[in-house]
Amino acid sequence: MEKIKITECPRDAMQGLSDFIPTDVKINYENQLLKCGFDVLDFGSFVSPKYIPQWRDTAAVLEGLDLSSTKTKLLSIVANERGAEDALNFEEISYLGYPFSVSETFQKRNTNIDIEGSWDRISAIANKAAQKNRSVLVYLSMGFGNPYGDPWNAEIVLKWASRLYTELGVKILALSDTIGAATPELAAAVFKEIAPELPHVEFGAHMHVRPQDATKMIESVYNAGCRRFDGAINGFGGCPMAEDVLVGNMPTETMIDWMESNGMNLDINDDEFKKALKLSTNVFPLH
Repeated sequence: MEKIKITECPRDAMQGLSDFIPTDVKINYENQLLKCGFDVLDFGSFVSPKYIPQWRDTAAVLEGLDLSSTKTKLLSIVANERGAEDALNFEEISYLGYPFSVSETFQKRNTNIDIEGSWDRISAIANKAAQKNRSVLVYLSMGFGNPYGDPWNAEIVLKWASRLYTELGVKILALSDTIGAATPELAAAVFKEIAPELPHVEFGAHMHVRPQDATKMIESVYNAGCRRFDGAINGFGGCPMAEDVLVGNMPTETMIDWMESNGMNLDINDDEFKKALKLSTNVFPLH
């Protein structure tokens, strides 16, 4: 059976909260997550505090993490060359994540630049990462449609995925349902159409879903060949532009339950994960 990779995303879960979560609380929570056995921890972002004030303490959080006995690798989100340079100063960070939207409108809203400008940014970021022997993970946001009327189809997603791989050497791409636009059937169809065209690319799923749709979505994209999944405990987080407060991140516990019930060995420490679940209620008391 192919290896399943799970990324836990406290960065995504916290970034939209208006109340600042104290640095020591973040550190305590993420250190517990590091004990669970996830493949990757999306732990913070080197993005201007003007846009993401919640993660203005990313460097301090990183300093407090205990990486001495974990297999989990760290991922940080960056939005431009400056952020990439900051992240690359830390050898502990294995992956730089960059949000590349296939929707012109959302790219402008998310990073204040159009798609061609975003291409220039990811080109520079990929080059800097290669020089430091780090990996780049690109999120193809609005990968399953958008609410703005921008052109969308699987061929558009494939075009950008192909360019990212062939021109920049990006080998990990996360198809991202930023606003909960995809049905399980649509998500499966997109994976089935795109992934076979780029067999050397590792495609992941970063899905924002309603709780009642989560299990079906996991099953659907898994059966379509996806083996890399992003989630957040209790489905915390989500995109403020989703226009539906129930559209949060894929709940990690739902993913684990479905996968383990279907005989998959995730190498997750169940006891430590239960502790993380319990701890999360103190980190997100009102959410």
